[in-house]
Amino acid sequence: MKRPMILIDEEKCDGCGLCVTSCAEGALEIVEGKARLVSEEYCDGLGACLAECPQGALVVEEREAVPFDEEAVKRHLAARRAPLTRWPIKLGLLSPFLPFPGGADLVLAADCAGFAHAAFHAELLKGRPLAIACPKLDDPQRNLAKLMVLVEGAGLRSITVLRMEVPCCGGLEMLVRLALDRTGVDLPVTSEIVEIGPAFAGRGRAPAGGGCPSTAVFPA
Repeated sequence: MKRPMILIDEEKCDGCGLCVTSCAEGALEIVEGKARLVSEEYCDGLGACLAECPQGALVVEEREAVPFDEEAVKRHLAARRAPLTRWPIKLGLLSPFLPFPGGADLVLAADCAGFAHAAFHAELLKGRPLAIACPKLDDPQRNLAKLMVLVEGAGLRSITVLRMEVPCCGGLEMLVRLALDRTGVDLPVTSEIVEIGPAFAGRGRAPAGGGCPSTAVFPA
């Protein structure tokens, strides 16, 4: 069928991304430095993105295209949405008065580890509550105090620590150990270690008695 459809002039496009953020249907993405139409069925042809392009690289043309599919757009947008169960996620900003759902399995990740773990959202997070912290740059006393409040009153069932293999990242596991020891709370703790290279390294599991988890790295 013929209908209005976005057309991108790649010679003019400088990859600024303003069109991407202005498209409510998520029909545009930046690929290799240029705006690209993800799928014709995501584009409604109304041209809301045109006014946002400073280079004039976008026009709407009448041409043969698959029909606009609103249900496909909903699925597309849902797939792009971050599976976070609460906000904020920075450990120091978490409210002690907003407990996690009962029996929650907390993921405590080093600030950079989520970016380095290729399957962080798909495999590790999976809708579990998340807190992030940097053991090197954050205030350790503030993070320790927050962890103690969380393990005592947030209804946690377990903690998974996601860290890089670098030595300073071990401080995150130390904070968890101190929080458990000082509160006397018994929680199983799993350590997920990400190597500096692209491969995910391995895991160690601490006993339920609140001890510090093993940090041995196993081959991918």
